[in-house]
Amino acid sequence: MAQQQSAQRPSDTPRTILAGARIARPSGVVERGRITVEGGLIGDVHSRDPDLAEGASGSVVDLTGHLIVPGFVDVHVHGGGGGSFSSADPEECLTVVETHRRHGTTSMVASTVTGELPDLARQAAVLAELVQQGELTGIHFEGPFISPHRCGAHQPELLRDPDPADVRKLLDAAHGTASMMTVAPELPGGLASVRLLADAGVIAAVGHTDSSYDATREAIDAGATVATHLFNAMPTLGHRAPGPVAALLEDERVTVELINDGTHLHPAVLQLAVREAGAERIAFITDAMGAAGMNDGMYPLGPMQVEVRDGVARISEGPTAGSIAGSTLTLDRAFKRAVTLDGLTVDQAVQALSANPARLLGIDDRAGSLQTGKDADLVVLDTSYDVVGVMRRGEWLVRPKGA
Repeated sequence: MAQQQSAQRPSDTPRTILAGARIARPSGVVERGRITVEGGLIGDVHSRDPDLAEGASGSVVDLTGHLIVPGFVDVHVHGGGGGSFSSADPEECLTVVETHRRHGTTSMVASTVTGELPDLARQAAVLAELVQQGELTGIHFEGPFISPHRCGAHQPELLRDPDPADVRKLLDAAHGTASMMTVAPELPGGLASVRLLADAGVIAAVGHTDSSYDATREAIDAGATVATHLFNAMPTLGHRAPGPVAALLEDERVTVELINDGTHLHPAVLQLAVREAGAERIAFITDAMGAAGMNDGMYPLGPMQVEVRDGVARISEGPTAGSIAGSTLTLDRAFKRAVTLDGLTVDQAVQALSANPARLLGIDDRAGSLQTGKDADLVVLDTSYDVVGVMRRGEWLVRPKGA
């Protein structure tokens, strides 16, 4: 599984002290804390900071009344800012990255959309360069190895069975930067492909599937460790046919993705997933397409056209017309919904948006929590949980007042 390389940090980077804010630490939220940032890294993290100026050596930013949380980590995002990761255009891909960074996502995996294998390989080559440059954390292939019965916003005619040889072609095209691939394990070659992915150190995700409970259990035993947007694009939970939902929720080896935009999941369903899986196995994702951070209108999603009305994206034409096509979500909105509408604590929301996805991707040694020695990736929120500051590797992308 690919891991993004940290950029070299100059030794003469000025020291910045973020003082007076509530700080979401792994041990819990502390009041009036202090974070020191130097050389792009988090230095000291103090639980108490009674005097903003006391012992300060560097530029002090007074964040009294604010909350500092770790930078968000999105393991499933297709686009934003009018751009798409499927474009194979480096500048357009960077537009997506920059859009989500402004909303607090400091690490992200670029997700593709079902296409012909040569097209996906070309997209992977472009995205791989961005991973190697440190702009992305990895690549997620969502399709083409998914069920035609649960294709969602993917073009049915482009789907194919997960032949391990074809799976290997895409992994090779990614040049070691593939982080995850979604597979419908009930298809011919599905279990063999899951094993191949697991052996290659790539996350095998179960999604866009018509799988039964037992077949999903087999896939987990074969090495699948993620549920691609749980509940969406899979059979519903039935009392006689529990299907993949029950198998994925109950197994401690599985991290479940949830799209917390108020459209993909009813709040009661989201709360059910949090209770059953536990906060430590939840990863909030955007599954965002190009309209994220933009107005309503027409947008491309891979080879398809999507119409966005009232912030909801749907396929505009063809056999899947009317299907929800990803989201227009950004992770700051998912965080705000979690703590203001869904009943999650700040600690639980931080787990779902930062700590858990960072651990899943194997980058938790430098991201996902506010700890000494990790990258200075953080988000500053006001009392309404709206973003007023974003720092990535010690540099302000969104600068709070006084910084």
